[in-house]
Amino acid sequence: MTLTDIFNKNSILKRYYFKTLIVIGIVWTCFDYSRFLTLTMTEKSEQYPFTQSEQSIFILRLVLGLIAYCSMAYMLIFPLKDRLRKYPLWLNFILKTFILCLATALYAIIAFYIVYIFVYGKNPITASHKFYYYAFQTTWLLNYVEARLLLYIITLLILEINEKYSPGVFTDIFIGKYLKPKEEKRIILFIDLKDSTPIAEKLGHKKYFFFIRDFIHHISLALLEYDGLIYQYVGDEIVVSWLSTDSNKNKCIQSVIRARRIIQKESDYYRREYGMVPEYRVGVHLGFVTVGEIGIVKKDLTMSGDAMNTTARIRTMTGELNQKFVGSAEFINSVGLEAWQVESLGVIDLKGKELPIELFAIKI
Repeated sequence: MTLTDIFNKNSILKRYYFKTLIVIGIVWTCFDYSRFLTLTMTEKSEQYPFTQSEQSIFILRLVLGLIAYCSMAYMLIFPLKDRLRKYPLWLNFILKTFILCLATALYAIIAFYIVYIFVYGKNPITASHKFYYYAFQTTWLLNYVEARLLLYIITLLILEINEKYSPGVFTDIFIGKYLKPKEEKRIILFIDLKDSTPIAEKLGHKKYFFFIRDFIHHISLALLEYDGLIYQYVGDEIVVSWLSTDSNKNKCIQSVIRARRIIQKESDYYRREYGMVPEYRVGVHLGFVTVGEIGIVKKDLTMSGDAMNTTARIRTMTGELNQKFVGSAEFINSVGLEAWQVESLGVIDLKGKELPIELFAIKI
């Protein structure tokens, strides 16, 4: 399942990528339009088409630019992202830059003919003569692409950096939201692979690595789809959190349901590639954590506090209690599940905790 598949299913993750697409499209359009306005005042304006024209050209230029650059942003975020994922980062970067430059040149050519044929009323032959002049006897087309090259490189760098974090984390680090640690009430979810050691022994280290990579990829899609903040990957374990709100409590539950459905849908793939379908266990808790920015050569956000340790212990207890999804009383009492969806497992002593807590099996 690719990001494009999720987008087409009208998922919640669509909102994040759609917002990114719009922001990129608007920024590129503003750059394009500001450069166009600048060229209208240059001494060499005769070397560029449309720079000495009526007001209607300005409006048309803005509309065409917005359509073209939003389309290019869509191409960058979805088809190119999926199809170039298998290539090394350096080659991925070069190919995306090259394709964007080609798309820019194509947009410039299309916009040229639209203006000359439909606005200036020229026939296609006359428009072609004009295009030949500007494209081959001036530096218009070369300068047009060259001027946007640095913008594309900066955009790609920002996207690559942002992809190293969960959605929204790079923005939080960039604006310094957590330079001073903050205490937040969060839903904490730990997910890890069931029977990881026997699976590793059966598959071998190399194949097990690809198994884990596929497993984490599919689980992460479900978590991101429901706005989960992926805190970290530790081996075959995923740690994710949400701010404690009524809607996020429901998203937490829905993300686990969605993860199960994705794994079920991909079951044929797992059987074909690895001879087995992954199973996993989930522990969830609700409590206060301290969130802050750490790192010198590599900055990241860290979460600490009793809630993190408690959730880890709850996830560990899923195996001992022979349950797939276990939650604390703090979470269960706030989420509003139906009576038949939960089953009390009793008051349990957790390692490292002074007082025992009541745990519940979640049946979804």
